[in-house]
Amino acid sequence: MKKSKMTQTISVSVVEDDAGVRANLINLIDGAPGFSCRASYSDGPSALAGIPGNRPDVVLMDINLPGMLGTECVRQLKITAPGVPVLMLTVYDDSEQIFKSLMAGATGYLLKRTPKDKLLEAIREISNGGAPMSRQIARRVVQYFQDVKQLAATPSRAPEVETLTRREMEVLALLAKGYAYKEIADVMNISFETVRTYVRSIYDKLHVHSRAEATIKYHGR
Repeated sequence: MKKSKMTQTISVSVVEDDAGVRANLINLIDGAPGFSCRASYSDGPSALAGIPGNRPDVVLMDINLPGMLGTECVRQLKITAPGVPVLMLTVYDDSEQIFKSLMAGATGYLLKRTPKDKLLEAIREISNGGAPMSRQIARRVVQYFQDVKQLAATPSRAPEVETLTRREMEVLALLAKGYAYKEIADVMNISFETVRTYVRSIYDKLHVHSRAEATIKYHGR
């Protein structure tokens, strides 16, 4: 019988150029029940060479890497290892870096000062199909889209948004604010699996593949 992601070990690969930070992340992951560090890399090229063959459940990716920025590494991993979700873990909290990372294909975005238990929770969430993002980061994303709308000639929402049901719109609104799947389930008084079902339907109707793309269509550009 196949184990669920809630009980099986979640394998993680770490892409981080700072040796001390990399060692701390490895120790945190290997020391936590239900997690293991499959591999670690100090730069983008080595990550691109190793991750497609190792196929971890989750990749932790820094942005400021030598030789190749983490955002470009993510973009290329979406081609060579499309099924592997990437969680950005960085010191940058400015809107431009957040937006570039999400548009490159990152599934989630957290700051390095995130508490250890919250980081492990985010890794588990992303391995279960979620898209973790702190409220602070979510506010930055929303502000970015609001700024873009002010500059855009046609700031209206994408027409596909009008095809969503009322409940799907409620889920999308919470997704756009950075709520985790579990938080959406609690707010709407529905199950985690029901949230995932709604999200799959939303992505299908909006013709998108990530929270970032769905948020763009929700807020308009």
